[in-house]
Amino acid sequence: MNMLTNIFKGICIGSGAILPGISSGVFCVIFGIYEKLLNSILDFFKAPKENLKFLFPLVLGAGIGVLIFSKLINYFLYAFPLQTKALFIGLICASIPSLIKDVKEKKKFRLHYIFYTLVAFCLGLFSVYLEKNFHIIESSNSVNIFYLILSGFLMSIGVVVPGVSNTIILMLLGVYPIYLTSVSTVYLPFLIPLAIGLVLGGLIFMKITRYLLNHFYAQTFYSIIGFTLGSILVLIPEMSFGVETAIFGLCVILGFIIFNFLGVKK
Repeated sequence: MNMLTNIFKGICIGSGAILPGISSGVFCVIFGIYEKLLNSILDFFKAPKENLKFLFPLVLGAGIGVLIFSKLINYFLYAFPLQTKALFIGLICASIPSLIKDVKEKKKFRLHYIFYTLVAFCLGLFSVYLEKNFHIIESSNSVNIFYLILSGFLMSIGVVVPGVSNTIILMLLGVYPIYLTSVSTVYLPFLIPLAIGLVLGGLIFMKITRYLLNHFYAQTFYSIIGFTLGSILVLIPEMSFGVETAIFGLCVILGFIIFNFLGVKK
């Protein structure tokens, strides 16, 4: 059961690398595996068997999420945007109390920690503005290989830092349309240099994040909570009061139920 649960988590993490406005890092946070994932990757060779046992189902699920299930989730996102986005919002909101509880168990709450949450939340609001107002730049398939490595490097910020959408970064760089096409067709001349930059950037930003967690745990985690709350806003769809609002509310509640039923924090 634990293997299947971790594969499910990996699918969500993989879909977060594809879908607009959704961060892979957010899923790692709401599933309660963010710190463990950082340590398992950065300290892999200290306990290779244990780390491999933890990472394998996540990586397998992420691959499934990117190659297969992201298309399915993408279909539901566009065919049933209200219901799908509401489910994601429910999952994220359900995770917040447990995140705050986890932080309080390690560091006593201090009033000034709210400042970090508010700053991160405002940055999340800015990302919402970019997501909804930035026009995607169409690019050609002959993108310079070094530019793709740079794009992957910068994309890793959105993968590692919860609440920062990597799709926004790729849109700003003008490679998001080709990225979607290349993933769906497994176009390696585009994906390989992007992956090189993603791995290099991921290792660097994971080390930076772990340093911050080790030395400024409460400040960093309350900032992550702010980013996570900010990511909710980009998911809120346009809807009219009445039936749509009721459906939205029911689906948010369903997201809460799914979060607790699957025991994704365990």
